[in-house]
Amino acid sequence: MKKITKFVLPSLAGLIAPLTVWAVNFTNPADKYLVNFANRTGGNTFAGILLFIVQALLGIVGLLSVLFIILGGFQYITSRGDEEAATTGKKTLTNAIIGLVVTIFSYIIVVVIMNAFFGKV
Repeated sequence: MKKITKFVLPSLAGLIAPLTVWAVNFTNPADKYLVNFANRTGGNTFAGILLFIVQALLGIVGLLSVLFIILGGFQYITSRGDEEAATTGKKTLTNAIIGLVVTIFSYIIVVVIMNAFFGKV
């Protein structure tokens, strides 16, 4: 348990620290994001809302893929010569990379289709 704590706490600190720096640099980051979102996606149109939902879902899936890449790498590194644990880590890593590639291609396909149907979004 001590080894997991030694790994997890610094990892969480490494993820949270950039977010706090980002939040301090903007007076109200939510307003700036919403304004940029409205300019990028065409505002409150059907295409804009649909693109926002798809981008949010693909972002969540991409984040999960990256987390599984980290998990698979951690499993592989900490297998300590155990073939079964190493195989589990390799499979997790391979499937997570495939998931990330599929997510990236899905985003590209969605943007191309949205541009074909709704013009420049």
